Amino acid sequence: MNEQDEAILSSPQVVALQAEASRLNKMVRALMNRAERAMSVQSSEFGLFQATITLEAQVRERTRELEDALKENIKITRALQNAQALMRLEIEERKKINEALEQEKREQQVLIHKLEEAQNQLLQSEKLASIGQLAAGVAHEINNPIGFVSSNLSTLRGYVIKLMELIDVYENASCCVASMEGQQKACIDEVRQNIDLDFLREDINILIDESIEGTARVRRIVQDLRDFSRVGSVDRTLVDIHDGLNSTLNILGNEIKHKAVVTREFGDLPLVECIPSQINQVFMNILINAAQAISEQGEIVIRSGCIADGVYIAISDNGKGIAPENISKIFEPFFTTKPVGEGTGLGLSISYGIIKNHGGKLEVQSRLGKGTTFTIHLPIRHQAESDPQYSGVPSGQQHEQQE
Repeated sequence: MNEQDEAILSSPQVVALQAEASRLNKMVRALMNRAERAMSVQSSEFGLFQATITLEAQVRERTRELEDALKENIKITRALQNAQALMRLEIEERKKINEALEQEKREQQVLIHKLEEAQNQLLQSEKLASIGQLAAGVAHEINNPIGFVSSNLSTLRGYVIKLMELIDVYENASCCVASMEGQQKACIDEVRQNIDLDFLREDINILIDESIEGTARVRRIVQDLRDFSRVGSVDRTLVDIHDGLNSTLNILGNEIKHKAVVTREFGDLPLVECIPSQINQVFMNILINAAQAISEQGEIVIRSGCIADGVYIAISDNGKGIAPENISKIFEPFFTTKPVGEGTGLGLSISYGIIKNHGGKLEVQSRLGKGTTFTIHLPIRHQAESDPQYSGVPSGQQHEQQE
């Protein structure tokens, strides 16, 4: 470049033009940048628009899918609810069926229990009837010979008394007759000495009295057997409770006398309406238990008296007593604390049923190692609603443990 050109270029006009050109270039670049940014913004808005449309389409599609799924879920839920309702109904039905089966099972168990009790009571009644028939047969066979033996002994006693009177007369006469030869008197004295007439006088009456007493005892025992069993007696009748107790004690005399002394503390009792053979059986069961509870010589005390419109009979022993855990079980059928072979566990159960069906109650009080008391309560008159066919199943036992 020559100086001229440099001068032109360095002239104020050229410099101004260059500055203007430079400013214009900047403006063009700024405008181009702005135009590019505007185009970029327009392109972005269009893309955003397209994206929005696409997203909206996807949202609609997903919404339809969710709505379909929701509808399907509602259907499934309804089906499940219906199934649950059916299951609940089926469960309720099965519960009802199970409850009915359990109830039927319980009723069958009660029925089986009652049948067992009835069978055992029937066996017990048959045994009692057999005892009664045996007693009647024994009484028939024994009463006849005992009757004439007793009658003959009474007659013999009369004869002996007369013979003794005759002998006295002979003795008095022999002492008064002075003319009796010495040999005859010596012979009489020898016979008198040989037969020990004085001893004979005293002992022969004792022998006859004891024989008569023995025959009376046999007849009384036979009568007690008949009274105890009361063959064929199933009707209620007015009886003296003390007679039943005495008859039972006479029958159990051999069972009790080696174990205990019996003390009777009887009060004044009216006649009681009951089935005598059944009440006597209760007395026998309780007295046997009392005797068996005494290991050595002890005491059995029998008390009786009146309370309100009923009577009570309390039988106490000073035996080994009953353990507290067994008090509530003693009236249950087949429950026994005795060794195998010594008890069936039915005595107290049957006794409980007999007293219950007489309209009374049977209570027990016991202290271990001290003794036991069974108290029988009976109404004086039979209540019409009581059933004469007793059941040995206790419900609501009356018992108390003394401290």
